[in-house]
Amino acid sequence: MKAIVCNKPYKFSLIEKKEPKPETNKAVVRIRRIGICGTDLHAYQGNQPYFEYPRILGHELSGEIEYVPENDKGLKKGDKVTIFPYVSCGQCIACRNNKPNCCINLKIYGIHMDGGMQEFLNIPYDLLIKSDSLSLDQLSLVECLSIGAHANRRAGVTAGEFVLVIGAGPIGIGIMNFAKIRGAKVIAMDISEERLNFAQKNIGIDFIVNAKDNPLKELEKITNGDMPIKVFDATGNPKSMEASFNFIAHGGKLILVSLVSSKISFYDPDFHKRETTLLSSRNATREDFETVIDALEKGYINIDPCITHRASFDNLIESFPLWIKPETGVIKAVVTP
Repeated sequence: MKAIVCNKPYKFSLIEKKEPKPETNKAVVRIRRIGICGTDLHAYQGNQPYFEYPRILGHELSGEIEYVPENDKGLKKGDKVTIFPYVSCGQCIACRNNKPNCCINLKIYGIHMDGGMQEFLNIPYDLLIKSDSLSLDQLSLVECLSIGAHANRRAGVTAGEFVLVIGAGPIGIGIMNFAKIRGAKVIAMDISEERLNFAQKNIGIDFIVNAKDNPLKELEKITNGDMPIKVFDATGNPKSMEASFNFIAHGGKLILVSLVSSKISFYDPDFHKRETTLLSSRNATREDFETVIDALEKGYINIDPCITHRASFDNLIESFPLWIKPETGVIKAVVTP
């Protein structure tokens, strides 16, 4: 079978591997779609934390079951599934407190161990979630959208409040989608007019703000001087993450969804006078996956406009470097093995 390996920064190789054999408690899944995440782009560029080379990337996955042993989850050959890529230990303090998404010993397919950028994947069947009604495209975006669902749940977004999402990439779009589903008044901020217009047209964002054009003044105008009560940063940019401290309402929350290999600092007097709550949001849980699947099945989210670029294994190596460039207009790229 074919697989693509990231051997080192900026270096992919197309290789041949043996097809996996059936194992007890594991399913063989034919990978049909691979969503390309910011994590994959960062790994390719050599700036992804918790990462070692060589590695087969891919954690936003959908596929069809080729083989599954007898099980109590109703899984059978031919089922369309999304893959829950997080493997937690079940024993550490985070797991004992129902937070497996930040397990001390967390392993993620495509980051800590080889992922789905191959034709078949042998994986514990309890990491598979099936849907009879969703398409392979929809199932491949469940993991990406679940990041936004988890961030909203962690922040406690409620109806009627002003929510600012900084960064209108795939993760930011997921956050916006679920903030809208929760009834919030959503403000999108980015430096790209194209991405802002995309968010407003395709998600129905209430307000857009270009970060280049005096965003503080614009936010004060939109919120009648109150400022947003919840601010999410999904840019992956340390300067943006530091600037986001300036946009929070008194008594509000800042949720850092992005992960960067950098120190983040803020001016403590302003932080204290607002009694700011600072949160990080990491990964997602199975509950979040189920929330996303339910939203997709009910038609609350339309993923079709988000998939702007596609590639096969045969042209991935030449296509991948282009997806890093903003001028290519990528929102979400999907690979079909």
